Amino acid sequence: MKRRPWLLAALLGWACALGLPLRAEEFLDSQTREQVVMIPAGGFTEPELELTIFRPPGDGPFPVVVINHGRNSGNAKFQQRYRPLLAAGEFVRRGYAVAVPMRQGFSKSGGYEISGGCNVGINGLEQARSVRRTLDWLGQQPWADVSRNVVMGQSHGGFTTLAYGTDPHPGTRLLVNFAGGLRQEGCTAWQQNLIRAIGGYGETSRLPSLWFYGDNDSYFQSFIWREAHERFVQAGGRAELVAFGTFSGDSHSMFGSVAGLPIWLPRVTAAMDQVGLPTTVVHVLTPPKDLTPPPPSGVAKVEEVDKVPLRNDRAREGYQAWLRADGPKAFAIHPVHGNWASAWSGERPYARALANCERVAHEPCKLYAVDDAVVWNPE
Repeated sequence: MKRRPWLLAALLGWACALGLPLRAEEFLDSQTREQVVMIPAGGFTEPELELTIFRPPGDGPFPVVVINHGRNSGNAKFQQRYRPLLAAGEFVRRGYAVAVPMRQGFSKSGGYEISGGCNVGINGLEQARSVRRTLDWLGQQPWADVSRNVVMGQSHGGFTTLAYGTDPHPGTRLLVNFAGGLRQEGCTAWQQNLIRAIGGYGETSRLPSLWFYGDNDSYFQSFIWREAHERFVQAGGRAELVAFGTFSGDSHSMFGSVAGLPIWLPRVTAAMDQVGLPTTVVHVLTPPKDLTPPPPSGVAKVEEVDKVPLRNDRAREGYQAWLRADGPKAFAIHPVHGNWASAWSGERPYARALANCERVAHEPCKLYAVDDAVVWNPE
């Protein structure tokens, strides 16, 4: 088929005008042997699942870490494949295979997202089915040693991890919850519903778990996770709470940030050591280099949406979606035409944001914000 560059540009411009986040072409990370596969469907009720795998050199078998993704706003089908390269690299360095499943209904996984309505407890249990299916499939792979596995997740993925702990794979030795929960503002008393659901999981969960929460979490106020932890333990669950205080502009993004590594990595490896899992670094990885962004300009705070030089409400909605995304992340704008693009997580997000914007504008763009700081210089 003959390529039509003008059509690609038109489609990209249309996406940008609608406020859809754009992403550059993703190149699989060779250092961690990144691979994307589809777990086969298991009948009508168990659709195929998109799975990203990272592995150390060699044939294995390797112990396994499963990392569960959060939930972005909007249609789950439009959610990007989750690539927690920072965390995956740390575990690959220690000799682990890392599996990152997109749960049913998310990204390219089949079926529809199972919401459970306002019954958030059912939501978590239904989400956990995709995690168990992932470990069952990994158990059939000669390079995976699922008798030694850790399951963890961030935000909705952390909540899913706690639900998974009520009926885990026999090889799971540790659960790690990063800012776990599900915000359901359309449901009456959603905060209390979430507290009850997490506390209820403690009635049947017996695996050791490590919970990370910060005080300036934009999704979950501290009373939610403190009371949920208390109820979980009172019900018989095993959970160590790491309340690490404030983190940057939003503690909800701690897990995906380079600055968050000193907070969570030593505590997680210590917990892994306690359950007999290896933690020694055995492989050397060179992190991919991103461009160096400008220093903070001080012209605005990153959360001040009304000060962002965007031209319409859809663009501002795109910026708000970017604010909710996990770091590292960047937001770029064309200084004259107002074209914009965003990027987060994955490889080189700062460079990707600029490249995506310039692909639409056909001219150089500028970074407006990087992580939790505005770097825009109006001159």
